Amino acid sequence: MTALHTSFVLGYHGCSEEVGLSLILQQKQPIKSETAYDWLGPGFYLWESDPHRAYEWAKQKQKRDLTFKPFVVGVVLDLGNCLDLTNREDLALLQVAYEGLKATFDAEGNPLPENRDAGFDPNNDKLFRNLDCAVIRYLHASIGSGSPQLAPYDTVRGLFQEGGALYPGSAFRSKTHTQIAVCNLDCIKGFFIPPS
Repeated sequence: MTALHTSFVLGYHGCSEEVGLSLILQQKQPIKSETAYDWLGPGFYLWESDPHRAYEWAKQKQKRDLTFKPFVVGVVLDLGNCLDLTNREDLALLQVAYEGLKATFDAEGNPLPENRDAGFDPNNDKLFRNLDCAVIRYLHASIGSGSPQLAPYDTVRGLFQEGGALYPGSAFRSKTHTQIAVCNLDCIKGFFIPPS
């Protein structure tokens, strides 16, 4: 758990206009993603400090559904008890969770899930993060089963390098971002329409 960050961050959620306005008007609650390939495990996903990346994501979704009207909603978030995968202490916890997951799968004689390419991404980024999701789910479950040293996580935060090289020879990638999965929706303190 990390307590070395500021309490509140601004995050941005790419969605349809209908969903975004219903969140802002408090007509609906956020819906957590529960897919087996979520990058940070189950949660309500935000891009930290990056409304443009959230809009990019929503525009990509529109390509698959022409009735989808892209929208970005801003979120004021208290990170709470955050599994922050940008620091070594929390990365070490994730490594231990991987070992536990692997031992469980080995004992059952099953192969571990794998992170895999989407097939349509020219950069061969591992967009389907089945292994990472399974490890984070395992960590959440081990805390839920009574791990005495840890409290359940409110949020999970990670930095992801994605996209092509920013310029020739660069180690920076064009879609690098910090993403947050909100596990405890009570950590959301409010919604807003980001300035254009």
